[in-house]
Amino acid sequence: MSAIPVFKIVPTTQKYDWGKIGSSSKVAQFASASKIPGFTLEETAPYAELWMGTHPKSPSHVLGSNAVLSKHLAAHPELIGKHVAGRFDTSTGNLPFLFKVLAIEKALSIQTHPDKATAEVLFAQQPDVYKDANHKPEMALALTPFAALCGFLPLPKIATYLRTTSELTALIPPSITSDFLTSVGSATPTGPAEKVALKNLFAALMTADETAVKAQLDLLVNRYKAGGAKVEGESQDIVQLVLRLDSQFPGDIGIFCAFLLNYVHLKPGEAIFLGAGEPHAYISGDIMECMANSDNVIRAGLTPKLRDIPNLVAGLTYAAAEPSKHVVTPAPFRGAASSTLYDPPIPEFSVVQVVLGAGATETHPTVAGPSIAIVTDGAGSTTWTGGALDIAQGDVFFIGADTEISFSSAAGLIIYRAFVEAN
Repeated sequence: MSAIPVFKIVPTTQKYDWGKIGSSSKVAQFASASKIPGFTLEETAPYAELWMGTHPKSPSHVLGSNAVLSKHLAAHPELIGKHVAGRFDTSTGNLPFLFKVLAIEKALSIQTHPDKATAEVLFAQQPDVYKDANHKPEMALALTPFAALCGFLPLPKIATYLRTTSELTALIPPSITSDFLTSVGSATPTGPAEKVALKNLFAALMTADETAVKAQLDLLVNRYKAGGAKVEGESQDIVQLVLRLDSQFPGDIGIFCAFLLNYVHLKPGEAIFLGAGEPHAYISGDIMECMANSDNVIRAGLTPKLRDIPNLVAGLTYAAAEPSKHVVTPAPFRGAASSTLYDPPIPEFSVVQVVLGAGATETHPTVAGPSIAIVTDGAGSTTWTGGALDIAQGDVFFIGADTEISFSSAAGLIIYRAFVEAN
């Protein structure tokens, strides 16, 4: 007997210390609104992440039966669909993607995610640290104003900081600084030699003497507190970022990444994509995050957790560019007037945003793979051939492969739908 193609699932919440506190967190708001079984809001607790998917660390369950979602999908493979099953290993009901809500009060670590080959090696060597053998390309889609560090700055901008910010330059051997500045002046600023120079620079910074780091940070922070930006290139935006990070992680080498990485601000509805080997750190805001189904993170700063600097330095792409390189440009979704597609350059996932006014209806044609959707605002209903569900803020539901589905709004409705087709 075929399974019902659309049904509600129970997500899980994660309390990490960087999360927003109590009901100020979108994670807590959604969990409270949907009355997640067993969830009790603690106003002093940090609610950082809402997980929606099949990752074994914190899998979702089917509402009502309480079956683990992956086991239910393994028993009903038609919900995943032949197309996706032919591209990914879904025999255990494991989805290719993991969907999340993040609520960020305190900066996440300076980090990267390994590519597939590296993930397999790290998992084999350190399974207590790297929990699976999968890569983790990810997309962040802003729900509220969102700030992040993402990817290396264009090399001339890094060069400006090296020439003018003495506290940064003091931490790097002069020969490495000289080689980098010479490379920046070449005709191919993204060529192999320039990437080697950037790698050497970054490695030298991240392995700088801890006592020296703290001394130079004290000088930098005191200079900023005394009068803000004093030299070329140090915008007030960077001044405030350094002071914010220092208040959260005093004395941490990761603060100096403000001079090496792009600092971006996204408005609600804007998105960035980070592939394997791209350094980044989320600073503040609430986002929808979708990624390949993995929890592998290589950290190097702004964290009390394990720092694996050798593997992080070895695994970066060193592709320096303007932040526009990481931006995901939204597009219409298959003729649906109120739906917007965010489609990063990987096969594991895409995300659709649905925004309906009062009394409006939107129909999505069939998708040749499974979906997970969450209502972030409003209330209404969803219908398909043979069934219907009432939905409201915080509700999370699964949509089986090859299911045409319609959404109807009451006084307004916003939905985010992650799916995979593997085209």
